[in-house]
Amino acid sequence: MSKVKGSRFSRREFLRFAAVSAAAGPFFAFPSRALASQRTLRIAKWAHFVPEFDLWFERMAKEWGRQHDIHVTVDRIPAEQIHRRAAEEVKQGRGHDVMMFPWPPAEFCQHVIDHNEIYQALRLKVGVIDKLAHRSTYYVKERKYFAFCDSWIPAPLHYFADYWAEAGMPMGPLHYGSLRSGGKRIREKLGVSCGLAMTPTLEGNITLHTILVAFGGAVLNVHGKVMLDGARTTEALKYVKLLYEETGTPDQLSWGPSDNVKAMLARKTTCSINAISLLRAAEQKDPEVAKKILIQPPLLGTAGAGIVATPHITNCSAIWKFARNPEDAKQFLIDLVDAGKTGYEQSKGCNLPVYQKTLPDFIVRLENDPKSDPPDKNRELKDALHWTHNLGVPGYATPVFMETFNKFVIPSMFLSVVKGEKSPEDASREAAALVQRIAEKWKDV
Repeated sequence: MSKVKGSRFSRREFLRFAAVSAAAGPFFAFPSRALASQRTLRIAKWAHFVPEFDLWFERMAKEWGRQHDIHVTVDRIPAEQIHRRAAEEVKQGRGHDVMMFPWPPAEFCQHVIDHNEIYQALRLKVGVIDKLAHRSTYYVKERKYFAFCDSWIPAPLHYFADYWAEAGMPMGPLHYGSLRSGGKRIREKLGVSCGLAMTPTLEGNITLHTILVAFGGAVLNVHGKVMLDGARTTEALKYVKLLYEETGTPDQLSWGPSDNVKAMLARKTTCSINAISLLRAAEQKDPEVAKKILIQPPLLGTAGAGIVATPHITNCSAIWKFARNPEDAKQFLIDLVDAGKTGYEQSKGCNLPVYQKTLPDFIVRLENDPKSDPPDKNRELKDALHWTHNLGVPGYATPVFMETFNKFVIPSMFLSVVKGEKSPEDASREAAALVQRIAEKWKDV
């Protein structure tokens, strides 16, 4: 392992500054002459669903820079724009030193450093990474880590207990069969629809990838072979079409980013798959509505898939090969892990650290969350790492899979069937052909 250069924060110092930065006041600008001689570190990150987290992150990053005599800048970019911004920087060969993505940036594997050095530097201090982080950032073909994953956000099912009580399911649906039957009864009785996202948005992408995996389907198998034209994909497509027809609303077919959250907050839908930022938004906007929202693990799948979901967010940081300050970028990401506990707190419990040693009292916190009513509402997240599979399951988050993800191939396939534009068989064959073309492009890369 090569040595990471640059001055070092002690663990105690970094934890102290990470914690106090949440309450720190505004920072004073450096004089222009000092800036001219300073090292700089430019960070771009996706805009978090919890604005308070981004405010804390910026203060913490700048305080880290002060302690290292580095001028740190942080630019927030909407999640739906981060991929385009990264592509522009690659094309120009210049830009930020670090890009923080809400999902694995495997498509940029040729333009980033090997992040193995960061993982190795943390190995003795906080242990090895878990399967989710490894499969989300490792490119087997090149034996290279194309990014560094420090945290992730699960995607449980949110549901209104009072609505589902009307269907005889006060504890919510347990499997996809009861989601459909119960959702149908609720719509017939109350006129309230099921609120799963189905459009080409982050929420739609995660929801429909989760359903595909839950029905035993996959975009690619472990060897990279395209699997979309199989019977299990067809079964998933038929199910979602019936689910929409029996429990949905036309508004779902035009939802934009976070519209599923807005519908839940307005009590216009019975349930949705989302990060708990949905619940946190309800707690802040209308505590009475929040009291009625419960969360549970994903629904039980078919074909032996079990209880399974894909992450709502996989926070992955990538350092460009053309970064002006790669050494300080590495050190920042290494030190960032020490702030895992504070990051969890500032994200209101959304961000779960990859290195679990940084949050040893995780279960205790879930059992007694002061923001929730009742305080143990989020206890269902205790096993989230067991039912969450990386994007790309059953394989890795490969460039082929992530290009498929970023081009919204799966939501487009489902939507064409839901709208009646294509049969499930035709839609799956066309989607498989598109993924095959993507795979051919990456064949020699």
